Amino acid sequence: MSYIDGFVLAVPAANRDRYEAVARKFDAMMVEHGALRVVEAWGDDVSHGKRTDFYRATEATDDEVVVFSWAEWPDKATRDTAHAAFQKIMAESTEPMDMPFDGARMIMGGFATFLSLGAAL
Repeated sequence: MSYIDGFVLAVPAANRDRYEAVARKFDAMMVEHGALRVVEAWGDDVSHGKRTDFYRATEATDDEVVVFSWAEWPDKATRDTAHAAFQKIMAESTEPMDMPFDGARMIMGGFATFLSLGAAL
């Protein structure tokens, strides 16, 4: 089964266009390195929970929007190879990384798929 990288982060609403530009560039790199699909989702109906929620998890402020994204890989080996390539690209880059959000508050992780239902895309 496929392997999923998941990301949750808070982006200042005023930085939506900048975030989209960064996401398009990085997501295209993921596809070039074997990702089957990359999805970026701008928070639209994200509720505040009583005990925890996406806002608390990312320490989102009132002027920030929660973004939920994921990349689907054919397998973990492809994902690991891509991640190694990304680290090398970033280490060799002379361009400063002007991220439109606070990366220290981004939550990310890799997930092994154990169930996948629905129509094939």
